[in-house]
Amino acid sequence: QVQLVESGGGFVQAGGSLNLSCAAPATTRGITSMAWYRQEGISQEREFVASIVTRTGGTKYSDSAKGRFTISEGNRLNVVSMRMDNLKPDDTALYVCSARFGRSSAPDAWGRGVQVTVFS
Repeated sequence: QVQLVESGGGFVQAGGSLNLSCAAPATTRGITSMAWYRQEGISQEREFVASIVTRTGGTKYSDSAKGRFTISEGNRLNVVSMRMDNLKPDDTALYVCSARFGRSSAPDAWGRGVQVTVFS
């Protein structure tokens, strides 16, 4: 199982910004896309936030993320970052990174997540 490691969560005042990062080992081959999901509580479902196709750089965003969040590839293979601007208290959640391999229709690997807390 590929280990994804997230970093960059924290506490921020509403209107502020955070940068999240997610990395799979550089030796991992076959990742075709990486994405961020978020989960507000343990019993709640994960909500899609943003994704990026690693070969083309194509991106997708949830409606709540559009215009405020930017997902991008990092400075080495198998790293993605997400810049979150104009954060709102509703963005408070555990942000979890995922990766897909080949033509998989669903995430194949997950990280443990980083907590983002936005206070007003």
